[in-house]
Amino acid sequence: MKGSNDLDEDKSSVPHPLGTQQSNQMYDVVTNTMAMNAGRNPVKSNATNCGKVNSVHSQPSLFSLSGANNRAREMEYPATKAYIKAMAAKALWHLAKGNSPICRSITETRALLCFAVLLEKGAEEVQYNSAMALMEITAVAEEDAELRRSAFKPNSPACKAMVDQLLRVIEKADSQLLVPCIKSIGNLARTFKATETRMISPLVKLLDEREAEVSREACIALTKFACSANYIHLDHSKAIISAGGVKHLVQLVYFGEQIVQSCALILLSYIAMHVPDSKELAQAKVLTVLEWASKQAILMQVEDVERLLPEAKGKLEHHQSRGSRGYH
Repeated sequence: MKGSNDLDEDKSSVPHPLGTQQSNQMYDVVTNTMAMNAGRNPVKSNATNCGKVNSVHSQPSLFSLSGANNRAREMEYPATKAYIKAMAAKALWHLAKGNSPICRSITETRALLCFAVLLEKGAEEVQYNSAMALMEITAVAEEDAELRRSAFKPNSPACKAMVDQLLRVIEKADSQLLVPCIKSIGNLARTFKATETRMISPLVKLLDEREAEVSREACIALTKFACSANYIHLDHSKAIISAGGVKHLVQLVYFGEQIVQSCALILLSYIAMHVPDSKELAQAKVLTVLEWASKQAILMQVEDVERLLPEAKGKLEHHQSRGSRGYH
């Protein structure tokens, strides 16, 4: 992401924020988080750079062998380091699921920046566990406004680095990390400013993906940008149109697999509700699509479709009838 912060100095990769102690520091985050989850006093962090973990009385390391020297010696071996990183990320993934206090504890450290680095440079298992951890943390933040505002500030270097890496995976679109990264971006939809639209185009491209699951998750993520609950839904809806999303959605409603059809129809309905005067909608004959969909019993059984489709259809009919009378 362009900007003046230190993370932009090396455009080829995310700078390593943790020096040689990354595994130790991820370990400290895990042990403190586990202590919090168990209602114990957190362990005092030995890290100098990995955030503001609570410092109280130290407890014995859960993974220590025979003191600091042995621990440091173990960290010298790449396979051991990769294993510890993978297990640390996996532990945070499972601890974070559905737990606001735990997610707040994690994000108050530099764990988000750690995850950004691991997504870019980690071994395969480390990358996957990091992506899953971010998916769970952002899912909690989606429902917790306080956590969302404190941990995912648009100008935060850690948040920017994390979003950069999520988008890198989405743009590459060829790994097992794709679905959790799509979900993470969707979960953060309400944190982006109206002027920040760079995440829209990569998601729109995934609507044309051969794998139904990927297209479905892209629809769901984009819906979180375009839905009425998003304060800047109008800007996001226009960005989806500008990125060519309408033609893909029309194809998915008509010809997509069943798990994709309803998601595409919901997103198309929101766009029609918010930008009914769009020339692109008229050219793509979206009103005809909505009329066809309203006659499909299997689609109308979906609660959101039943709720949104009549309003979207009505707004398009109103604007297009005005257009046919020469008002614009």
